[in-house]
Amino acid sequence: MSSVLAQPSVEPMQPLPSVSPGIQRRHTLPASEVRPLNAQDAISVFEIEREAFISVSGECPLHLDEVRHFLTLCPEFSMGWFEEGRLVAFIIGSLWDRDRLTTGALTLHKPRGSTAHIHVLAVHRTFRQQGKGPILMWRYLQYLRCLPKVRRAVLMCEDFLVPFYVKMGFKVLGRCAITVGTLTFMEMWYPISGHAYMRRNSEAIRFPNAPLTVPLAQSDQHMDV
Repeated sequence: MSSVLAQPSVEPMQPLPSVSPGIQRRHTLPASEVRPLNAQDAISVFEIEREAFISVSGECPLHLDEVRHFLTLCPEFSMGWFEEGRLVAFIIGSLWDRDRLTTGALTLHKPRGSTAHIHVLAVHRTFRQQGKGPILMWRYLQYLRCLPKVRRAVLMCEDFLVPFYVKMGFKVLGRCAITVGTLTFMEMWYPISGHAYMRRNSEAIRFPNAPLTVPLAQSDQHMDV
């Protein structure tokens, strides 16, 4: 008995639908991310700081070894703004335990202190005049409100920067006791009280155990420094 083998029917392959570049899956790096810094970020931090300060005052608030020191000792008092994985702005701070700043505040972290000493705020030159400095400072101050032992924030700045910080709510304490060469500084403070204001749909602040990813509002992105 003869048999006839049935041949499977083969349909011509259909071409894959073309995918518009605009709807392709994006890379895994978030467009904007705010997170605590660590010692591995030290070189990127120092490069931004050096460019921002050397051309203006000739001095950096923190040298590279001091950046590493604070990012190792108290990374929870730092904050970095990243765009697609690239550091574009940062704040480095530590705790202090006196009413006014002294030279010890430049290198020491006092874990039992209640004052957050903001050593430096800097923005990469490519991203200046976009409001990133005030936005990052606002987020940092809101984060400090989540730390029960922090009662205030202090910083020292040159006189021409006083109006910049006044606009962010800082108040003048007076002339700072610290001098660097011929440079003198004004000491300013900001009260830390109440609860942090969280934007709707923003993730909870989780320093330092988990990174903080904060969606950026469109209105924030167009503020001028």
